[in-house]
Formats: sequence, C-alpha cells, structure tokens
Amino acid sequence: MQVRAPWLKPAVWGAVIGAVFTMIVGFSWMGWVLGGTAERLALERSNAAVVLALTPSCVARFMREPDAVTKLKELQTIDSWKQREFVEAGGWATPSGDTAPNSDVANACAEQLVKAKS
Repeated sequence: MQVRAPWLKPAVWGAVIGAVFTMIVGFSWMGWVLGGTAERLALERSNAAVVLALTPSCVARFMREPDAVTKLKELQTIDSWKQREFVEAGGWATPSGDTAPNSDVANACAEQLVKAKS
C-alpha cells in the first residue's frame, strides 16, 4: 500500500533546509558553540580570574621582602623575558599550599612590579 501525500516531500525538504539554516544562523551570528569550545572558554576565563586574584598577593609578598628596593631595581634592569623567571625563582608567584609557581601569575606580577616606582 502506497501513501499518496503530495505535501510530504516538500515538508521534509523544508524541515531539512530549515534545520540547516537555523544551525548556520545560530553558530555564525547567535554565538552558539559546541561543548569543547565552551569548556575551553570557561577554562581561559577561570585562569584569567585566578591570575587577577593572585597578582596583588604576589606583589605584596615581593614588597614585604627586607631588600625589596634593591630586588625591584634588579628586576627592572633585567631583560623582559627573564623577569618572569626572576619572580618565579624568588617564590613570590607560588600560591600558598602549592609547590610550584604559577607562571601566568609570575608574568602579571613582574609586569606590575616593573611599573612600580622604586
């Protein structure tokens, strides 16, 4: 038995084309993302928030050092690509309870300290 529905074929094609059009508009203009992209964006934002939160602590720990003025002058005179290593080696970018320094915090901390006036 064959069903005669002349509207069925155009309706199916309309649904397929409508679904494709909706996906194109959604992903290109409406900001839809897949799960992997959403996780990557969330990780980037959380890392940025951690750096923003820990940088003032790093700067404060650096400035509490007894010879902070001389270390600050030393930091300001070394090359910019070695400043992060200087802050990491000093232990100021190591959050409490961690054993290794956070390199992003060290980078942000070095930038803040270089801007500081000695």
